Amino acid sequence: MNILKIKKLYIGMALLLISLNSSFVKAQIKSEVSINLKHYKLVWHDEFDGNKVDTTKWSYRSNGTHRGFAEVDGPKTISLDGKGHAIIQVIQQNKMYYVGQLSTHNHFNPVYGYFECRAKMNHSIGAHIAFWLQSPAISDTPINNTRRNGSEIDIFEYHRKSPDTIWQTVHINGYGASHKAESKQIKIAHIDSGFHTFGLLWTKDAYTFYVDGVITSTTSFGISNRPEYIILSTELTGFGGDPTQGKYPDSVVYDYVRVYQAK
Repeated sequence: MNILKIKKLYIGMALLLISLNSSFVKAQIKSEVSINLKHYKLVWHDEFDGNKVDTTKWSYRSNGTHRGFAEVDGPKTISLDGKGHAIIQVIQQNKMYYVGQLSTHNHFNPVYGYFECRAKMNHSIGAHIAFWLQSPAISDTPINNTRRNGSEIDIFEYHRKSPDTIWQTVHINGYGASHKAESKQIKIAHIDSGFHTFGLLWTKDAYTFYVDGVITSTTSFGISNRPEYIILSTELTGFGGDPTQGKYPDSVVYDYVRVYQAK
């Protein structure tokens, strides 16, 4: 066998191994998601079809308030593109910054389930984006009673200061002196490009976090046993870097949000 044929054989074998590895990864992802949803059914979703936010499912959250460096203005910053996507921007106008938040509060406040969104990350230093659950009673007393008071569950947060990293965090006891949190920083290759899925399986005893169908962390910290609501948001608090270094408008794009519960 001549050298050229040997080289071609090795190249062919390498390509085959790459293909098999890719197929294994895809099968593994499919398997984990299938196991996750085997005994669950779809109970709520928004595919963001049309040209307007579905106000039977969402409300603008915290409109008119200031969070960090920005004013929250849903109507100014949130839109549907007519192609099945919700876009939440960070805007700069006349030296003012604006961010947006959507909430399912008083529309859909579930207890337990599998929550998933598909999203494309923002592009600039400054903003941070999130898909999270919130309890309306998170600041109630007595503290350390998350089964009654609930918690904030950040299914993912992302910013461009660490473009290959997402944050998965559980906050309890409100946001004052009693506040506690458990956070994981997860490095994900190529998370800064294209669409990715972010999921949370919330049961009475645990939170299990997923990225692209693969388990990234599990915790029993701050387990909530009360109704919570979904939030999609952009923020400009400094967590994502110096806002003056950002390029605007910046945005996160959501393809869908889906919630499954036990059959």
